Amino acid sequence: MDDHRTLPRRALLKALALGAAAGALPALPARAQQPEQARNVDAAPQGHAESARQSVPFHGPHQAGITTPRPANGIVAAFDLVLGSLDDFERMLRLLTERAEFLTAGGPVPQRDPKLPPADSGLLGPVISPDNLTITVALGDSLFQNQPWLAGLKPARLQRMVQFRNDALDPSLCHGDMSIQFCANLQDTCLYALRDILKNLSEFVVLRWMVEGSVPPELPGPDGTTPSARNFLGFRDGSANPDATDKAAMDRIVWTGGKDEPQWAHGGSYQAVRIIRNLVERWDRTPLREQERIFGRMKHNGAPLDAPEAGERHVPDYAADPDGTATPHSAHIRLANPRTPDSQKHLMLRRPFNYSRGALKNGQLDQGLLFIAWQADLQAGFIAVQEKLNGEPLEEYIKPIGGGYFFALPGVQPGDYLGSALVTAARRS
Repeated sequence: MDDHRTLPRRALLKALALGAAAGALPALPARAQQPEQARNVDAAPQGHAESARQSVPFHGPHQAGITTPRPANGIVAAFDLVLGSLDDFERMLRLLTERAEFLTAGGPVPQRDPKLPPADSGLLGPVISPDNLTITVALGDSLFQNQPWLAGLKPARLQRMVQFRNDALDPSLCHGDMSIQFCANLQDTCLYALRDILKNLSEFVVLRWMVEGSVPPELPGPDGTTPSARNFLGFRDGSANPDATDKAAMDRIVWTGGKDEPQWAHGGSYQAVRIIRNLVERWDRTPLREQERIFGRMKHNGAPLDAPEAGERHVPDYAADPDGTATPHSAHIRLANPRTPDSQKHLMLRRPFNYSRGALKNGQLDQGLLFIAWQADLQAGFIAVQEKLNGEPLEEYIKPIGGGYFFALPGVQPGDYLGSALVTAARRS
């Protein structure tokens, strides 16, 4: 039989003998090296048991998903809450904590009588793998405004997101009583968790909006470090982020505390979410040098313009460039962080995702950045930086269309539930 998929037996034996004599085995055709199943069109892509087993502890002083390294996929979903009383709020938080504990740890799905709806969507099979899933819960300004039993307990700097000068906000993509950020190695893990929350908390939650995102994996460099991921404008995003492994820095930049914050809110963080559409067709027709001067970085390696052959972590020296000859004063990175002593109070931890939502009716791609930033002070962090960026040249190529401000609850210990300190404070007031 004439079969071109494998070497004939006699030729194979001859090749093996020649290879052994030469001290090396010959390379077989790629298709011959693959198992039969990998060539079947109906076979699923091969998963990786090691990444499926990866897990992030749910319990701790702070919620996971904030200083946790980003996995490849994520979702931000905002909800309106249906609550008749403080008791309803407590029941919702307890149930949400219970579901999050299971989803982030994984395990077998309970089996029910087949005459009843199944316990879950079945998207991940009969046994759930943790897959690095984190579930981060945050509350919006509207919840504190609309619920009388939360009066006087709103975090000190939580507010409703306003429209900045370049925004074209879609009301259906803005605000919410609660946000949940799902992050995992696989997007199906995030979607499974979202559907689980919608199913099990249907008495309390109504989905307001959601955006899925991803982070393109990067190969480690020669020194073993992994560079920042690229956004859909082709530039590295996060080069100047503070070190999330530096506890002292995170206590100062990310986690809330101090006398002006309610005691229940200590250990939380303010979340700024912005859905920023990238006008990629216009950007792709812009000269490279202009793109780099708009951002203030080299496109190919992320280095600042005053040190084009340095790495992306190299700190630009604006003091040596007072006229903006190397890095224009209007460059995005120079406006956002001019590297002055005063700039330190405006730092935040950015943890964004790229999003792609198909095409618009005008034939343009609907792609952009699901911007997520965490900070101890929303006013001094995202809002102050955004006000500096108003009018920047980059505005010609981006259009914020949605998002909101939320406050991530402090972490939870085993046996307790998310937001328990807030509920206790509400019962005492």
